[in-house]
Amino acid sequence: MKLKSLASAALVAAASLAGLSTSSAYAQAKEQFFPVLVYRTGAYAPNGIPFANGYVDYLKLVNANGGINGVKVTFEECETGYATDKGVECYERLKGRGATVFQPLSTGITFALTEKAPGDKIPLITSGYGRSESADGGVFKWNFPLVGTYWVAADILVQHVGKKEGGLDKLKGKKIALVYHDSPYGKEPIPLLQERAKMHGFDVQLLPVTHPGVEQKATWLQIRQTRPDYVFLWGWGVMNSTAIKEAVATGYPRDKMYGVWWAGAEPDVKDVGDGAKGYNALALQHGAEPNSKIVKEVLDKVHAKGQGTGPKEEVGQVLYMRGLSAAMLAVEGVRRAQERFGKGKVMTGEQARWGYENLALDQKKLDALGFAGVMRPVSTSCADHMGAAWARLHTWDGTKWNFTSDWYQADESILKPMVRTAADKYASEKKLSRRTPEDCQS
Repeated sequence: MKLKSLASAALVAAASLAGLSTSSAYAQAKEQFFPVLVYRTGAYAPNGIPFANGYVDYLKLVNANGGINGVKVTFEECETGYATDKGVECYERLKGRGATVFQPLSTGITFALTEKAPGDKIPLITSGYGRSESADGGVFKWNFPLVGTYWVAADILVQHVGKKEGGLDKLKGKKIALVYHDSPYGKEPIPLLQERAKMHGFDVQLLPVTHPGVEQKATWLQIRQTRPDYVFLWGWGVMNSTAIKEAVATGYPRDKMYGVWWAGAEPDVKDVGDGAKGYNALALQHGAEPNSKIVKEVLDKVHAKGQGTGPKEEVGQVLYMRGLSAAMLAVEGVRRAQERFGKGKVMTGEQARWGYENLALDQKKLDALGFAGVMRPVSTSCADHMGAAWARLHTWDGTKWNFTSDWYQADESILKPMVRTAADKYASEKKLSRRTPEDCQS
């Protein structure tokens, strides 16, 4: 496990001379500790690396700007390889360091840590992944699927193809194939798609793909035989580019393919090039944002100082921006908590949880942070741990991603009952009590 601390060398040296542990040094220095679960190795590394680089660069930027109201940030990476068991091991190893928040970057790891976080009183941010029902803060006090879940993603994709057909009623009799990673991640959108299918009369074809997704010939043979009207791709890593290559080989039109936001970044299409032209994917609010204010600030204050975590060329690309945004949400939850528990103080995991449950990132605040045009406002509450349910689409033109739709908002009349039912089922299984309004005041 590689230590990447932003604490001064003098502090670490002093701690060593005094016979103190590194974690004791951090505690004395009153620094906010962010564990960083990453996968820089293995089958998913091409996608995991730019996310991790964006995440870490943002933490460095926070320190370059004076910390969180003067509180410096420290962090440590732990390699999971996208494996649930390794993710849990990283969690157990780092939680005792005064962890502020964990971002598992894996739905499988999220499922496992959901069982552990309440006892340890450490919040989990699962921005754009994880358990869709964890948007219900009444049951999932420690989970925060900020800015979107897979039910949001699936709902918006159905809305979009319905609009292309001339209305949701025109989806009757259509066929939508879901090519999905055969894991908790890939299975997440199925309930929403099945619910929408009942409402609008289209058929859903479920086509699981075994990890890591390099063998899909049988899957695309089925697609060639059944000729679905649309293909929704719920892939990750090499599975995405493999799917697009198989679509090329079988003659399935790329403009009929729609990826979730984890299947719509540069690593997914760059090796296919012109062959991927016309392929669409959701953008988790942001897309590639090379001209944004936050990107320019990172280049100026981090990379220009020789402190960039990865290559300068990736700054502003889709997954780099995903990591950058995720780190911003983590930091802003702490900043929000300081407003209640004391500016200039280190927040505990429990105090940070209050901050994530009371996020109030309006457009003015986002603009001040450099995220103008990158993200929409995010506002959470005791009941709503997601805070926003918007996305738009972008399309690969052969060389770059371009936004090709207006903003869509997930249909709350569909999502809220599904979330409530699934959350209540979870609470019943785990013998949990739903929080009362009085509980939310604490």
